[in-house]
Amino acid sequence: MTVSIELEDIVQEYPHPDGGVNRVVDGLNLTIDEPGIVMLLGPSGCGKSTILRMMGGVRPHGVVSPTGGQVLIDGTPCTGPHDDAVMVFQQYANRPDLTVWDNVMFPFTLSLWRSRFTREQREQRVSETLAAVGLADKAKLRPFQLSGGQNQRVALARALALRPRILLMDEPFGALDAQTREEMQELLGQLYAENPCVIVFVTHDVTEALILGDRVVVLSAGPAKVVDDFALPEARPRSHAWQRSTEAQELEERILGHLHSSGRGQVRVSV
Repeated sequence: MTVSIELEDIVQEYPHPDGGVNRVVDGLNLTIDEPGIVMLLGPSGCGKSTILRMMGGVRPHGVVSPTGGQVLIDGTPCTGPHDDAVMVFQQYANRPDLTVWDNVMFPFTLSLWRSRFTREQREQRVSETLAAVGLADKAKLRPFQLSGGQNQRVALARALALRPRILLMDEPFGALDAQTREEMQELLGQLYAENPCVIVFVTHDVTEALILGDRVVVLSAGPAKVVDDFALPEARPRSHAWQRSTEAQELEERILGHLHSSGRGQVRVSV
């Protein structure tokens, strides 16, 4: 699978109530040209989610986005929702009136995805993906009958059933307890190994970035710029021993040094 995302000289400004503008992204450049889990890390409120949505062509209503620069997917300007990009949010947005099976099947009811697969293929995708996320026995239940972690698995399954070339994840595990978050991190790594794609994963958790990422991109406090960009050669799953290693500690200190020097916003180190 080949796919590329290029952000060229991205500027994003929003109108300010006083009549001025609020610049949240300032001259950002970023290229992703191979499969992998790219962690987009920065203080709270630095523009991470804004950048992530640009990659999928999601534009705020009534606002020009980006204000300057351009987003390219496979060399073509991305000016609206992109067929190959799927998003997963912290608020998993499962429909309460649908079963787990129907929630995962839902994208296939839309014309874009329905036209790509036969009924048998759609049903096979849903069945395989529910098994992969450990919810095959929950298919007939509704979201209110599930835990928070199980609901997030449903949201992840809904995205993965489409086998997207680009998976955009906006702090999807941020609201989960520590044990469930660790389980979901392990699950994502396993699912990526089975179906490699480009995953861009927004977080403000340094530990999560080091556990999951093939690459870590660190942003400054707003207006956002790239202040560091490095690869993580350690294979997943990354053991607790590696997380306590000198290498991991030095990387954590490297990231925290950038984030603390930016002067505002919050970051988190899991324990």
